[in-house]
Parts: sequence; structure tokens; C-alpha cells
Amino acid sequence: MKTFELAKSKFIEHNTLIIFILMLLFSASISDAFFTLGNISNILRQVAPIGLISFGMLLVILIGEIDLSVGSIVAAIGVTFALLSHLVYFPVAFLLSLFVGAMVGMVSGYLVAYQKMASFIATLAMMTIVRGLGYLLSKGAPITIGSYSNDILLLGHGDILGIPFSALILFLVFGVMYLLLKYHVFGRMLVAIGSNEEGVRLSGILVNRYKFWVFVIIALLSALAALLMVSRTGVGTPNIGIGLELDVIAAVVIGGASLAGGKGSVLNTLLGVLILGMIGNIMNLMDITSYLQQVIKGAIILLAVIFQKYQN
Repeated sequence: MKTFELAKSKFIEHNTLIIFILMLLFSASISDAFFTLGNISNILRQVAPIGLISFGMLLVILIGEIDLSVGSIVAAIGVTFALLSHLVYFPVAFLLSLFVGAMVGMVSGYLVAYQKMASFIATLAMMTIVRGLGYLLSKGAPITIGSYSNDILLLGHGDILGIPFSALILFLVFGVMYLLLKYHVFGRMLVAIGSNEEGVRLSGILVNRYKFWVFVIIALLSALAALLMVSRTGVGTPNIGIGLELDVIAAVVIGGASLAGGKGSVLNTLLGVLILGMIGNIMNLMDITSYLQQVIKGAIILLAVIFQKYQN
């Protein structure tokens, strides 16, 4: 009996890793093309933007909040960069776009942290406002990047030893986030706030400040994700990123984070992103329609939440 309980405990502790390995084996058995270098590189390029936003969403979920504006930020920043690329050189357009993204996060953070607005409502409003601004700036049409910033295309299509630049950025941010949550007081405070916000507040900790910066970080990572998307297509379009928050939340939940806050892992979130990427890749290789893919992704979120409840 003790052996069974120990085995069950180990499975619950490492379930995301186990699911990841099983997905690798299943994917390899479904298609011979799965483990080719071209396909693996393609998966990494596709999941890099989702992974960046997922790391930010993990921070938001750790404090028991949610951010629905990430898809709209991606669209608006893509349009912003495309417009700036006709006026200034790549580094300037890149940094200005990140700054605009951070500004959006500051608004959301202020509404949630200092105006005590529910994050669901605040970010839902920002989702509508920011995407609307994207449509206004672009007049509803895609904008091709200018010659001043053609260097960004190297970011989307270049690689080092077969590893895409976008994947290297993803792994770099992963390393920073891992250290932040594992060893820095900022990360530990996020977990504490999600576990017992009132207790942390009574201890004299400025909870509002932590909440504010979490929304700035996720907006900044969403802006970076937008630039990675533009680097692949060379176009900023206001209708990109619709439903992106679904994929991001799915990745975090698959990684075992608790929507109630206080529980989550950067490593498991990365595995969740890769699992989601493999699922999408296999469905594409099997020629499953995009509509059915949405149904399957929704079912995966539901199953992950049910399993999480059992785990708790």
C-alpha cells in the first residue's frame, strides 16, 4: 500500500514531465516526419511567442489574477512596430515597441493593483481598447515592415546550429524566469501573495507594487512575442492573436499551475507550452481542421483543470 501511495505521489509531482514524454512517443509513432530537424525547428518557432507570454501569465496566475489582453497587445504592438519600421532603424523601433507594450501593462497593473478592479474586468476592457487602437492605427489592413527594419526578419528566420533565434530567446527568458521564481524574493513573494494575500499584506509587504509589476512584465513579454511574430511574417496585422489567451492559459494550466494562485512552475509551464505545440503540430500533420483543433484544445484545458482538482 505504501509503495502504491509513493508511486502515486511521484506521478502527481512529475505528471507534466510524464505527459511530455508520452506525447513525444505518441507523436513519433503517428508521423515519421515529427523528429526531423525541419519539423522540430518549426515547432520551436511556433511555440516561442506563446512560451514568452505563458511565462508572464504564470506570474499573473501565481498571484491569483488573470490577463485577457495578451492577444490584443500582440496585435497592437505588431502594428506599432510595422509603422515605426518606416520611420526609424530596427533597434529604435524594437525598443519603442517594447516600451509601448510596457505602458499597456502599466495601465492594467494600475487598474488592478491600485484601483482594486477585478483583473478579469480590467484586462477584458484593455483587450477591447488595445485591439481597437490596433485597427485604428492600421486602418484595418496589414502593414508590411519598412526597409529601415528589415533586420528583424533575421530574428524570425535565422538560427544557430539549427536552433532558431526565437527559440534561443525563449530559453533565455526561461532561464531568467526560473532564477526569478526560484531564488529571488520577487518570485517568492508572488507565490506568497497567491497563497495568502491578506497575510502577506498584514506582514507589511506592499502587495500592490508586486501586482503592478506583474502586469507590466506580462505586457512586456507579450510585446516581445509580437515582435517575434512580425519577424516571421514581415507584417503587422491588427487581427492576429485572437484567442491567443486561450493557448497561453492552456499551457500554464497543463503545466500544473493553480488558477486559485500560489502554485506553479516555470519548467512545467515550458513543458506545457511544448506539449501544446506538439499537439498542434500532430493535428496539422494529420490534417485536422482548425475548428476541430479549437475543440480539442478546449477539452485539454478542461481535463487539465479536472486533473488539477484531483491532484489538490
